[in-house]
Amino acid sequence: MSGAVAGEPDAGVAGRYREIRERVERAAREAGRPPGSVLIVGASKTVDLERIRAALGAGLRDLGENRAQELVAKAPALEELGAGAPRWHFLGQLQRNKVRAVAPYVGLWQSVDRAELGAEIARRAPGASVLVEVNIADEPQKGGCAGSAVAELVDRLRAQGLDVRGLMTVPPAEGDPRPWFAALRGLGEGLRLPDLSMGMSGDYEAAVSEGATIVRIGRALFGERPSPEVATSPVAGPPSVG
Repeated sequence: MSGAVAGEPDAGVAGRYREIRERVERAAREAGRPPGSVLIVGASKTVDLERIRAALGAGLRDLGENRAQELVAKAPALEELGAGAPRWHFLGQLQRNKVRAVAPYVGLWQSVDRAELGAEIARRAPGASVLVEVNIADEPQKGGCAGSAVAELVDRLRAQGLDVRGLMTVPPAEGDPRPWFAALRGLGEGLRLPDLSMGMSGDYEAAVSEGATIVRIGRALFGERPSPEVATSPVAGPPSVG
């Protein structure tokens, strides 16, 4: 999908959201699942508020942030929407000392990969809903716990009083992601966990076909990420076009 037309960010984002929703629903039906069984989360890292509001206006209700700084800037700015304000997901690697700042806003913590982080979340947001992040292919450059350690971590998080809803993963960038999605589904089924967060802009239809209940869509929804200069301001507007 292409980026928004210059000067028309609202229309571009709204149209892309409708297309993504249709494609997700079609993939779910083809997999024998109800069309409304997959939650779309807009991955809004470095995305300005104008484009975010356009997506919310088109019907998106969930947003995910990778950076604590951006979340604590954007969430209060969107509270003006009242009932139309989003539910926030935290998607990225999170340091324990950042939990306190984001805890008032996060509805689902998608990247819990160690018991120590779970303990801090439980302290700041008792009973919080979380997903265990799994490094499904054991890639050394990625966060997430090993597949062999998932069951133990789920038990420890539950002992801390957290509501473990399911698993999250990012498959390897190269090759067919379906075997990795299927592997995560197998782990989730074995632990009787209802949610699987897997699939992003380039592979979300494949993820839905393999059982995803949550997909995280950034570029395909909001267009290309802004330049590094714009990205330094979490509430900056889109770059000017000459």
